[in-house]
Amino acid sequence: MFQAVTKTLSVASTTYVCRGILLGIRHYCKKTPTKLRVSQALSGADLGANVKVQGWVRSVRPQKANVFLHVNDGSSLQPLQVVADLSSPLVFLSLRLLTFGSAVEVTGSLKKSPHKKQPVELEADQITVIGECNPVDFPFKIKERHGLEYIRQFPHLRCRTNAFSSLLRIRSEATTAVHSYFRENDFVQIHTPIITSNDCEGAGELFQVEPSGPEIVEDEYFFSVPAFLTVSGQLHLEVISGAFSRVYTFGPTFRAENSQSRRHLAEFYMVEAEISFTESIEDLTKVMEDMFKSATEHVLAHCVEDVDLFHKHIFSFCFHKDTVDAMMKSSFPVITYTEAVDILNRSSEKFTFPTDWGCDLKTEHEKYLVKHCGNAPVFVTDYPYDLKPFYARDNQDHPERTAAAVDLLVPGVGELCGGSLREERLDLLSARLEEYLDLRRFGSVPHGGFGLGFERYLQCILGVDNIKDVIPFPRFSHSCLL
Repeated sequence: MFQAVTKTLSVASTTYVCRGILLGIRHYCKKTPTKLRVSQALSGADLGANVKVQGWVRSVRPQKANVFLHVNDGSSLQPLQVVADLSSPLVFLSLRLLTFGSAVEVTGSLKKSPHKKQPVELEADQITVIGECNPVDFPFKIKERHGLEYIRQFPHLRCRTNAFSSLLRIRSEATTAVHSYFRENDFVQIHTPIITSNDCEGAGELFQVEPSGPEIVEDEYFFSVPAFLTVSGQLHLEVISGAFSRVYTFGPTFRAENSQSRRHLAEFYMVEAEISFTESIEDLTKVMEDMFKSATEHVLAHCVEDVDLFHKHIFSFCFHKDTVDAMMKSSFPVITYTEAVDILNRSSEKFTFPTDWGCDLKTEHEKYLVKHCGNAPVFVTDYPYDLKPFYARDNQDHPERTAAAVDLLVPGVGELCGGSLREERLDLLSARLEEYLDLRRFGSVPHGGFGLGFERYLQCILGVDNIKDVIPFPRFSHSCLL
């Protein structure tokens, strides 16, 4: 009677799976393949090894004796070329199901490629189709270059495209870079709440949060007061800045703006920081500029191919890598709001919105100022006091009363960062607002902070015109939700 067994042996730190039949009729051993990401395989570190790669088919090219596949798993822009012998039954049986978009598992030997276009290739022993894909129904076609507007129609599938997979890798690295900058500069990360009772921006564009369910009592608040999705973590950071001199938060914020424009989202990510013991707007602009350059330098170093894809094939601005490089090498100029208005009024440009002193700067004004300053980021400081929120510090300059506030304007986008010194003087603040005063009564110090729109930052460094193309799942007025 034959008894089949399976046992695992470890020989010199190498694992083998051995199947045999007792009584010594037959024995064979097969080395367990090393599982690799596509990016790991392309590095060539495991040349000659028996490996396993899982991913999605980007192209299929059958020939007389072989079939060539490009497989990608999202870990790199470049796919891994797979070469399979059609005479192998384990390959031939899968051929019919190998289509653009199908999910596969490939086992074989990683070899140096004879072609210059790719450093390595995988000689397949076995190809298993994990998930089939009908190329007729699949909205992305193998030989077509789809624009951002087209792929935006398929938020559940657009991560399969080169453009959006590159964007997601860049976004991930940029997130890492932001956190790294703050950690290296001794900021403490604070998780500010998403559900709050305050309207930090004072614009009233809030999403109200209400519970639902059979046991909910109508006209009774779940919390003691009405609750909303946060528009900013700033006020909570100000609370913590009473005990920590450098704090920041990085998370989702929400604005109920009834807009479907290229500039607005209902849900987006904000980087916000608060610095205690500062009475200088230059302290804020230094952090803004240093963070921008640090994050961008990291992205350019770690996402070379992905950034090049945007700069060469996708960007919408008159904008390219040389412009980004120039931003990294020069200091950002600083002008006052009064100087900015003077520049606008002396220009020959015809603006839609007025440029009188005291008017808020619109996107058209911001973009002109950036262009005027050499298509480089520019800080605008000392805005009219009445244009800024109640907590902005009064410069106490007369007759043109201004606030110690600053915006960072960048190419193609306009306003990227907005911040101010905070009014720490209790007597001046009490004239504006009775609430908010306890933060100033007990150990108040001069402090300031700012917020940076993360999606706008990505638009700036990549040259993307529509903000909906730099976030995985855009939320905006009348949009469908996944």
